Amino acid sequence: MPRRARLSLPNTPLHIIQRGNNRQACFFADEDYRFYLEWLAEHADKTGCRVHAYVLMTNHVHLLISADRSEAPGALMKALGQRYVQYVNRSYQRSGTLWEGRFRSCLTQDETYLLACQRYIELNPVRAGMVLHPAEYRWSSYRANAQGEADALVKPHPLYTALGLDAASQQGAYRELFRYELEPGLVDEIRRATNGNFALGNERFAAQVSEALGRRGVPGRPGRPRRKLERMPMNCYLGE
Repeated sequence: MPRRARLSLPNTPLHIIQRGNNRQACFFADEDYRFYLEWLAEHADKTGCRVHAYVLMTNHVHLLISADRSEAPGALMKALGQRYVQYVNRSYQRSGTLWEGRFRSCLTQDETYLLACQRYIELNPVRAGMVLHPAEYRWSSYRANAQGEADALVKPHPLYTALGLDAASQQGAYRELFRYELEPGLVDEIRRATNGNFALGNERFAAQVSEALGRRGVPGRPGRPRRKLERMPMNCYLGE
């Protein structure tokens, strides 16, 4: 059975997760994180992708990006993944795969879910019990988005810049969003959409995605679909 194609549309935010194979570590030292971010910035520029938020965990990566072309996210992740695997295998005298197959992703509705998805990404170290506050974690976009720390990789989405009239007010409004934890139902919704490669948004957004791509953008109903039986022509060839 052919693999299910990923959902991707120009200029529509895409939440990406890439995990280490068998959930094993993919970052082993500080320089590994730094090289990954450096190459992410380089290949994002080359492929026309804009990174709005990110977090590098020990055994997986979260990204929130927008791209000018539908095929750009795939090109970014392929080039970045191959380059980083070559570096890890060479540095640690290992061989074989590092990543758990293809990355997982979901198209994200701007006005309703984009900032929630950014919070989901940057709160990952808190949910994992690694830190008490996202500002304490070095390898995420929180310090850039919430505190104005210089980070050439981060390209704010228009909804972020609409939070205030200047950078200081934008950062202050963004920090206010982190006064409360994400609701568990919203966390589950983001996870289901990303792991299933579905649209993350309301029914109208899902319908727009389905119409634009000519395929279903939400999970189907459980059970096998009921199909109408048709008479097969006598000269029909039963091939693969």
